[in-house]
Amino acid sequence: MKRILTPLVLLLASLTMQAQYDIIPLPSNISIDTKGRMLTIDEATPINDKLNPKIENAEGWRITVDKLGITIEGSTDAGIFYGHQALRQIMARQPKELPYAVVENAPRFAYRGMHLDICRHIFPKDVVKNYIDIMALHDMNTLHWHLSDDQGWRIEIKKWPRLTQVGGWRDRTVIGRNLGIYDHTMYGGFYTQKDIREIVQYAAERHITIIPEIDMPGHMVAAVTAYPELGCTGGPYEVWPDWGVSEDILCGGNPRVYEFLEDVFTEVMELFPSKIIHVGGDEAPKDRWKACPKCQQKIRDEHLENEEHLQGYMVRKMEKLFSNHGRVLMGWDEIMDCNVPKTSIIMNWRDWSKVADPAKEGYDCVRTPNSTLYFDHSQVPEGEWKTTLTIGGFSPLEKVYNYEPAPATLSDEERAHVLGLQANVWTEYIAYPELIEYQVLPRMAALAEVQWLSPDNKNYESFKERLPHLLKIYDQEGWHYCTYKLK
Repeated sequence: MKRILTPLVLLLASLTMQAQYDIIPLPSNISIDTKGRMLTIDEATPINDKLNPKIENAEGWRITVDKLGITIEGSTDAGIFYGHQALRQIMARQPKELPYAVVENAPRFAYRGMHLDICRHIFPKDVVKNYIDIMALHDMNTLHWHLSDDQGWRIEIKKWPRLTQVGGWRDRTVIGRNLGIYDHTMYGGFYTQKDIREIVQYAAERHITIIPEIDMPGHMVAAVTAYPELGCTGGPYEVWPDWGVSEDILCGGNPRVYEFLEDVFTEVMELFPSKIIHVGGDEAPKDRWKACPKCQQKIRDEHLENEEHLQGYMVRKMEKLFSNHGRVLMGWDEIMDCNVPKTSIIMNWRDWSKVADPAKEGYDCVRTPNSTLYFDHSQVPEGEWKTTLTIGGFSPLEKVYNYEPAPATLSDEERAHVLGLQANVWTEYIAYPELIEYQVLPRMAALAEVQWLSPDNKNYESFKERLPHLLKIYDQEGWHYCTYKLK
């Protein structure tokens, strides 16, 4: 008897075949062969790379499965690379055959980032490379690398060697949440310029750009400990053993400070080809400047309105330096209070009830709200389930997934200023490589869908159904991840 397939049976069969391509981020198009033809998968299955200039998005990709094998196309090497990451997820299911299909995707945002602080706690080169590998699996293209802070200076600067010789080490570290109890153990380290070049190259091979951050004028206690003349009081200082915000910042009225900044950022630009250079600019108390004769004289000499505009003067100096080198300045959203030019890129981390939306103010911006995308915050409600000590806050997987960086309340012109988004990892309470992995996974998967998918295509329940196949890769790699409400 001839078997007649009903439309429902055909639909269910098609959905079953399509599910083999349901990966993270979810492809924008999955077209299954209507004849139900299948490609046998074994070690001899050919996988072919192909540059195709007709693919419009520079990071978009297309996978074709047919009688020729598996073909991965992109208009650039980056697109082909992301196609391989997609295929990696498809093959993680260990299929014996795949339905003929055309699968395509392209990112919603050009800036898709993660941040890593190596100042509070520093990690070996291989740990940073592993972090880059995790980013690559999740189709991210930007690592924001936080290289200097009160608790340690982590990048070799040849013109100012004491930055790492002295500023790279603290003689004690606070235990817990600033309890005033210390371990009295020397802690520190830094990356040589050779190390930096090696890591930058490693990232570039995975189509990831590293944006370096040297935070100024605040978060500079390690620097003024190394060179006390750079501070307003002249010291004595110590590389900070506590967490939080220090009142000791660079002296805005000292000409030597501007020489220091130019020297440091010149060497940084030689090491990092990134078009964007991050100057920090956050959490810089002005108490020292208000009491400093040099700073007050500088305000008068430059006809500045106040101490905030003195910080703006410093930032504009760096903006001009960067511009002369073909670079663009990025800073935390506090620099909007400092009368900085609209050519600056704003990384807004504070709640919009406390700060104006940079997109509405005419700045290009990257979203990284601390309420949602600070991955040093807990994934688990405090006291509800096993977890580690964190800085506080609660940002579960679903909250990350549902974040919208360019809401409908923005006009089309304002929405165009939103370059993308990233999540941040501050390491006050992250002293071990396994904890880095645990804090970012699987939240990085949720972030990847926000970075790639249009809001209309997002569905949290669908995401959770697809997630176990990505977790298989985490397991294969030996990565640690939070399983709260996953099992």
